[in-house]
Amino acid sequence: MEQYQVTGMSCAACSARVEKAVSRVPGVTSCSVSLLTNSMAVEGTADEAAIVAAVTEAGYGAKRKGAEPSAARPSEALEALEDHETPKLKRRLIASVGFLLVLMYLSMGHMMWGWPLPGFLEGNHVAMGLTEMLLTIIIMVINQRFFLSGFRSLLHRAPNMDTLVALGSTAAFGYSTYALFAMTAAQLHGDAELVMHYMDEFYFESAAMILTLITVGKMLEARSKGKTTDALKSLMKLAPKTATVVRSGKETLVPIEQVRTGDIFVVRPGETIPVDGVVEEGSSAVNEAALTGESIPVDKAAGDAVSAATLNQSGFLRCRASRVGEDTTLSQIIRMVSDAAATKAPIAKVADRVSGVFVPAVISIALVTFVIWMLVGQTVGYALARAISVLVISCPCALGLATPVAIMVGNGVGARHGILFKTAASLESAGRVEIVALDKTGTITQGEPEVTDLLPAPGVTEDELLRLANALEQRSEHPLARAVVRRAAGMDAPEVTDFRAVPGNGLTAELDGQKLAGGNLAFVQSLAAIPQETQDRAARLAEQGKTPLFFCRSGKLLGVIAVADVIKPDSPQAVRELQGMGIRVVMLTGDNERTAKAIGAQAGVDEVIAGVLPDGKEAVIRRLKEQGKVAMVGDGINDAPALTRADTGIAIGAGTDVAIDAADVVLMKSRLLDVPAAIRLSRATLRNIHENLFWAFFYNVIGIPLAAGAWIHLLGWEMNPMFGAAAMSLSSFCVVTNALRLNLFRIRSTKHDHKRKNHAKQTVVPAAENHKNHKEENPMEKTMKIEGMMCGHCEARVKKCLEALPGVEKAEVSHVSGTAVLTLSAPVGDALLKKTVEDQGYQVI
Repeated sequence: MEQYQVTGMSCAACSARVEKAVSRVPGVTSCSVSLLTNSMAVEGTADEAAIVAAVTEAGYGAKRKGAEPSAARPSEALEALEDHETPKLKRRLIASVGFLLVLMYLSMGHMMWGWPLPGFLEGNHVAMGLTEMLLTIIIMVINQRFFLSGFRSLLHRAPNMDTLVALGSTAAFGYSTYALFAMTAAQLHGDAELVMHYMDEFYFESAAMILTLITVGKMLEARSKGKTTDALKSLMKLAPKTATVVRSGKETLVPIEQVRTGDIFVVRPGETIPVDGVVEEGSSAVNEAALTGESIPVDKAAGDAVSAATLNQSGFLRCRASRVGEDTTLSQIIRMVSDAAATKAPIAKVADRVSGVFVPAVISIALVTFVIWMLVGQTVGYALARAISVLVISCPCALGLATPVAIMVGNGVGARHGILFKTAASLESAGRVEIVALDKTGTITQGEPEVTDLLPAPGVTEDELLRLANALEQRSEHPLARAVVRRAAGMDAPEVTDFRAVPGNGLTAELDGQKLAGGNLAFVQSLAAIPQETQDRAARLAEQGKTPLFFCRSGKLLGVIAVADVIKPDSPQAVRELQGMGIRVVMLTGDNERTAKAIGAQAGVDEVIAGVLPDGKEAVIRRLKEQGKVAMVGDGINDAPALTRADTGIAIGAGTDVAIDAADVVLMKSRLLDVPAAIRLSRATLRNIHENLFWAFFYNVIGIPLAAGAWIHLLGWEMNPMFGAAAMSLSSFCVVTNALRLNLFRIRSTKHDHKRKNHAKQTVVPAAENHKNHKEENPMEKTMKIEGMMCGHCEARVKKCLEALPGVEKAEVSHVSGTAVLTLSAPVGDALLKKTVEDQGYQVI
């Protein structure tokens, strides 16, 4: 996607015109123009010169973003978002009001309330008319931008809002000028009554007031629009300007653009980390609130990653740069927020279609209004007033701004809370989700095993069990061993000798002349007596999705340590909040049904689909989409296809770059609670867009007939052109102000969630049974007895190799029972099955 800065746009009709012109350029596959940020996003193979030429031919200007040197990009990008319009409009408004007050004193103060006039004007009606005309001309010159833009757009056959203002003001001025010349003729003939008649036909104050009131509205609109980009501007201001790097053994302060990947940089307490890197020396607490919204500092030590724009609070850090320039996390966040502002939500298409024909339709309505009032016998002045009212009350800007301002504010609110929507479409689609599919490992659970239970044998303390287990397991690279070692961190581990790993069974070693062993039930039972009570307790732990590890010394049981991939503390609450929003929650996992059921029960999900192979998640998402809008939440490389297939892909921020790239929404905090928060924010943004669109359509549908005089004979309602201009000036301001209310939205509050009725009980479905084309007939089954499996990782290994065989439709593997139940779609020889399993280091008995 290439982004361009577009100049000269004043309303939704302008953005529609630019979008239409660029879309016709050969090679352009999609074009989206944002009136809010005056930006354009273009996809395709079209040449830059052809795109710029198309915009220029349409009557506007364009320049590709990023065409300037990279060193200038942060400052120029920030400069492009600064509010330059409000100061200009403020100066125009002050000057206009000054002259308008004098004009209103003459035209209304004297004529209506008899206020005194200077001597040279007293009784000189022609002089008064000339003075009013001169004051109006001055105000028209001050606000000449309306006329230049309006009539230029008209010449390009693409009239915009400025065209309506320019036509209305010009019509009022032109008719008033005609009345002034007619007055001079009446005065020449001494017809005092006709002179007074033409005096009442002056609309100079209307021509000037229209311009002034529209300028008021434009200024309020510009001021409010400037606030909608506050989040993006705040992110850009976070970008560090300098870094202290170590070169030739000396610390040197250099501009941030000169830092290269691999450079060593130092950060002292109180300083901002300049680029993404990895800590090489030192430790500290780093405040990452700028990126994640999390106020609690994160401890950093050697080997930990740090990100640009985060604040080093306590210690001295020496780091190596890993990502610099546009590759830093901060730059990627800025790019995501910026891209979201440059794209359009699907809901905006209705308003875009209306905006494209709105101004020509209004001009036509104004002409018809004038003709009808003339035909029914009204004066030219009266008919003209009705036509001018139609022109100046119509507001295409309210339609054009209804969606983008809400998207920008909503996206900014999300960014402040560590929730990044990549496009406007993703912000919209998240609010329509009906089913959320959650990957288990790393999403619902922590993603790495932890010790959950210690069951020491009689006469053995927990510390002794853990100390001896640590001595044995610290030599192993198995994930379950690392969990035990982490739990025993800080304990003195005795040194063992003659360490041996028995594949698929466990570990043995010598400690002070005694044999120390650990592993699965079958392995340790062959070395020591295990009471039935202990076996029963271990079986109950296994039913909870935990892996029991047995330990013994010299034939005597030391105890059992249970290890599991535990769920994150916020996972059950996140699931409850999703269900409270009327969303069905499904958990996907490759684990066996027993483990999956245990984790699913702890999390409280509605449905568990177990035994899903890594490449099978995408197929499950495809089937779930047949039941409603689906969001997939994941963090791994194997989640990328499913994230892409889902209506909304949500990546946990601590996951892999592949998953983040494939997702539509990125959760920087890696908290599952941010999933309901993101959906809640999307729903609030959608609700705000609907409110804006309703107001924009309602305003024009009610206002245009009122201005045309449709209600005069029925209700006696009549509109002065000046009141029409005031209404138009406030319409866009109301839309933008309504969007700014999103800044007050509390994305964590469940107060306004749509509560679900008749909550269903959790069901556990094997992946094969979830398949749409699952066979109804009973296929052949075989059961294998396997020794050596110790944990869920062993199960997954055996399951994968068996299901890779032709004819094996499904393999249900359990390390607790030591079995593999095979569902066969065709005969498979026992010898092949046995060889396949034993090649993985296990024994088939």
